[in-house]
Amino acid sequence: MRWLAIIAASLAAVTTIGSSTAAQRATPGAPRPAIEKPRVRVYQTTAGSLVQLDHAPGVIVSLDDSDLGRAVWADDAAAPSGSSPPSRRVVVVQPRRAGEAQPPPAAGSRPGDAPFTGMSFKPIFENDRVSVIRARMEVGAQEGVHTHGADTIVVHLSGGEIEDTADGRTVVNRWTRGDVEFEGRGTSHSARNVGGAIDVVLVALRP
Repeated sequence: MRWLAIIAASLAAVTTIGSSTAAQRATPGAPRPAIEKPRVRVYQTTAGSLVQLDHAPGVIVSLDDSDLGRAVWADDAAAPSGSSPPSRRVVVVQPRRAGEAQPPPAAGSRPGDAPFTGMSFKPIFENDRVSVIRARMEVGAQEGVHTHGADTIVVHLSGGEIEDTADGRTVVNRWTRGDVEFEGRGTSHSARNVGGAIDVVLVALRP
């Protein structure tokens, strides 16, 4: 009987450990990798889950109504500031060092350089790793053909519908708040807003 009791206790312990692990996997707000590239890693998460990220610098963009689009640089994105509610939704962009710096493509441009109508660009901050810009596309806004001079992460704040044309092919992409997209250095396209006004934060990686 003693052996049966020991076995039962062991099984109970294993069951408890398994349940705990499953609960950890299902933790709301746990960092979810959204983009993985040689020069950048992007996560969708919450302020309370930042401690689960790699200890590396990055841009933290808020998705909450109270400070929607607020973007700050953190020398250690995994070190919580203590001033944000744990449930606050955020996108974290962590640039990665990848070899020697390279000059931008000959035809490369920065946000706002290409011919456009109905668009606005407002710099937020820049340093030796990134340039961060708040951008808005009004209803019917258009951006002419342009080539990206840097790898750029687009963090969608409002969602919307954008018609993109590249390599002779046109598609309509539909976005929601918190969606992210990667626009690679040297890629070319044009864009047109075919829905409501769109707000985004652009994080361009420095060479």
